[in-house]
Amino acid sequence: MNAPLQAVRSRVSADEWARRVDLAACYRLIAVHGWDDLVFTHVSARVPGPEHHFLINPYGMMFEEITASSLVKVDLEGRKAMDSPHEINPAGFVIHSAIHAARDDAACVLHLHTLDGVALSAQADGVLPISQQASVVLNSLAYHDYEGIALDDDEKPRLVHDLGDREFMVLRNHGLLTVGTSVASAFLNMYLLQSVCTIQLRAQAGGATLKRLSQDVIRRNDGGWRAVSQNGGIAWPALLRKLDRRDASWRD
Repeated sequence: MNAPLQAVRSRVSADEWARRVDLAACYRLIAVHGWDDLVFTHVSARVPGPEHHFLINPYGMMFEEITASSLVKVDLEGRKAMDSPHEINPAGFVIHSAIHAARDDAACVLHLHTLDGVALSAQADGVLPISQQASVVLNSLAYHDYEGIALDDDEKPRLVHDLGDREFMVLRNHGLLTVGTSVASAFLNMYLLQSVCTIQLRAQAGGATLKRLSQDVIRRNDGGWRAVSQNGGIAWPALLRKLDRRDASWRD
């Protein structure tokens, strides 16, 4: 680790460094799965502690380049809370700051423009109850209508209202968003929501009549997924090992 990177670790708490490592891993995993959109989407995470500080990606850096030290710490207004040579994208932080301010449980907010996610977001009927994955998502799914590129703070209350206490959101004609009580849970939620989109688009492309799940099955599967996934905790260590086998520089 070079001197500038070492300096960041020495200036933050152990809890913040652990959150930085998890968030850097999340960015790298998004790149591994091919979900990134050049430099134009974001994942943010709350810094542990009483301050309302958050970590977000440096604007202009590819997700495959993100490291724990390169993440920028900001306040709810998007102002830097620690010196950094990097800037952030104000359009990206409008969405994230709104949710972090309204949801104490939103330790991590993940927003993507995947091709399958945007394609599904343009469908009037939204997520259909046609897969096991959809049955989980539908228990905690919200929709928000597109209002243009997120530059206007005026949109924040409508976004927060539409999300409510749910974990999954389809941003119509725009993309996907998930929240979680940890970086791991937000990532696993996005993995699930992205899978829902891909499965639905492929099923529709087949042209056959689609079999829909009952509301009773959908309700039952909510608790089942939480037990199996352990709020992301069961898969997260394995995902970190996968990253380390490829390139462990995200930990710097």
